[in-house]
Amino acid sequence: MKRTPRTPRIRGGVSSPLCAAVVLLVPALTSASLASADDGPGPFGVTAVAAADRQTARIGALFGADRADKLAGGHFCTASVVHSPNRNLIVTAAHCLDGDDAGDLVFVPGYRDGKAPYGVWNVKRRFLPDGWSKAQDEDSDVAFAVLGEEKAEGTEKGIEDVVGGNRFVTGTATGATAVTVTGYPNSREVPVSCTNKPTTHSPTQQRIDCPDLSGGTSGSPWVNGDEQVVGVLGGHEQGGNTDDISYSVVLGTEAAELYKDAAADP
Repeated sequence: MKRTPRTPRIRGGVSSPLCAAVVLLVPALTSASLASADDGPGPFGVTAVAAADRQTARIGALFGADRADKLAGGHFCTASVVHSPNRNLIVTAAHCLDGDDAGDLVFVPGYRDGKAPYGVWNVKRRFLPDGWSKAQDEDSDVAFAVLGEEKAEGTEKGIEDVVGGNRFVTGTATGATAVTVTGYPNSREVPVSCTNKPTTHSPTQQRIDCPDLSGGTSGSPWVNGDEQVVGVLGGHEQGGNTDDISYSVVLGTEAAELYKDAAADP
């Protein structure tokens, strides 16, 4: 599981000794880590601190609402803005929005070092597939959340008006192109990213080999070169029981229908 627990109980991949090790293993961002690759913005299979840019502004961390005024150290999952008619939608893993400790949540796009450069946004409604809600089916580990609007200068803005959004796309062949996975490990206060080509784990699950994607990266978007979200870190083993291999549901009919329902929400 790559969700940081919000209660003291221990879950895979988030114990204190491991957290200390992760800080040492994730390399600093260098010119080499941004060197061009054939299908992506860096060498394949290298995890580095993500640059603050237009794309990473659309990706943020999830917090309990009680942490809205004290963000540092409080994030537990990752989510990202996806295009929708009402411009108010984020996608993440279903296991990030479910459970007895989910509570009221806020989303902070572009979060870094305790700061919210694009504001703190309240989660108004959640959309989880029946397969997850009824049976926690790993093939249904994708969810959406509708955010509240921001009132400024007499107008109301959706999150997409502020940071933009990637397209949520289903039915894409696994490994057709490289993807970049960007998320927030629980041991860091900045996002990290890694580019690689996904491979097939099963007919309903895809995997990617990227080091140091530890607890907190659940919900991270898998974004291809066309700015399409073609995967969401979760699924098998709720994202993976090791930091170096991560999974996503193969986005198909169920995900498409869930997106349609969430996108239609006013």
